[in-house]
Amino acid sequence: MKKAGILNRHLSGALAELGHGDGVLVCDAGMPIPDGPRVVDLAFRAGVPSFAEVLDGLLAELVVEGATAAREVRSANPAAAALLDDRFPELGLVSHDELKARSAGARLVVRTGEARPYANVLLRCGVFF
Repeated sequence: MKKAGILNRHLSGALAELGHGDGVLVCDAGMPIPDGPRVVDLAFRAGVPSFAEVLDGLLAELVVEGATAAREVRSANPAAAALLDDRFPELGLVSHDELKARSAGARLVVRTGEARPYANVLLRCGVFF
């Protein structure tokens, strides 16, 4: 049994399969999930687990070379915008519709219980060497 890091076996296994350039969508409970990507649904109740908790857990285990979010997050969810700006100084912004379209190409979708709007980010995996 693992003693640290992500303990959810489905998520831990999915992360181990990722490679350089793969996309990981971390999304709120309301984000439409496209057909295609593997989905690990962590949502339990509204707000649990939070977008911030899941994102920080993923960032502790993944090498991320880029991130994209919906520009609507700035006005609709300033707390999520501040979190994303803090974690990704070079955050790319696109329309929410464009983010949904791009998420179809993700390799993995991690759904949180977040119940505030536009708490979504598409991560692009990097490489540790």
